[in-house]
Parts: sequence; structure tokens; C-alpha cells
Amino acid sequence: MLELDLQRASTTAGPSDDAFRRWCQLALRQRSADSEMTIRLVDETEGRELNHTYRHKDYATNVLSFPADVPDDMLDIPLLGDLVICVPVVEREAREQHKALDAHWAHLVMHGCLHLLGYDHIEDDEAEEMEALERELLAELGHPDPYADDDVGDTPIKAFGKDHE
Repeated sequence: MLELDLQRASTTAGPSDDAFRRWCQLALRQRSADSEMTIRLVDETEGRELNHTYRHKDYATNVLSFPADVPDDMLDIPLLGDLVICVPVVEREAREQHKALDAHWAHLVMHGCLHLLGYDHIEDDEAEEMEALERELLAELGHPDPYADDDVGDTPIKAFGKDHE
């Protein structure tokens, strides 16, 4: 079971609670244990502050992932971590990349969930594994390959704009 705390701190609403739950459950289905996570939707001011504080980058990025770093034997809850998503950045990227807004949201939420599960894209082989899983999950929702029209390169970071975490 998924326990999702959705915090709407943005002046722009973003997708429905049901959409966030559906995307998270799909991305986390490989995890047999219960999961608890938070998604915080923010505007560019908070997104920029968090990106600066935790990544020393002075701009708002689309999604920040904060995996829970607590030993399992110290918690009685199945805490995965937190995602912080900057609503204006997601919407701007979808427009600039000519992607359906719903598809871009689904991609970023599932991408962030995969980071919480330990997936990464620093090394090429890890990136290929993560991208393949993202393509599969998005296809199940009827969304196109988010990397197919990436004319700036094949790396996942470029598909997300400047960068993300």
C-alpha cells in the first residue's frame, strides 16, 4: 500500500491527487513492501532555494529527489523519501519540448519515484536501465517514449532540461 502525502505549495494546481497516486503506484509496483513518501509541489522561488541549498545550483529545476537515508531497523514505517516538483518548470519544459503536459508530469513523477528506489543515471549502464523502465511504465499509460524526440543527445539529463536530481 502507498501512503502519499501530497503538499501543494504552488500557486498553480498541477495534476489531480488521483493522477499522482496512479503514477507513484505504477513506478513503485516492483516494491513488495508498503511505501510512504511525500510529493511537494512548489513554485520557482522555493524550487530555486532548495536546489541551491542541496545541489549548489542557483535555479529551479523540475524535480528533486530526497531518498530516505534511515536504517530500516530504526523505523517502523516504510519511508521512501520525498520528491519536490517545481510546477512552473514542468509546465515550461512540456511546452518547450512539445510534450503533452500529462505525459511529462507522469514521466517526472515516475522518474523521481525510481530515484527513491535507488535507480540512477550517472553511469551509462544505469541510465539505460532506468530509461528502459521509464519507457515501459509510460507506454503502459499510453504515453510516448520521452527520449525519442530528444534531439540534443541520448543522456537522460538532457531530456530533463538543464539537469535534475
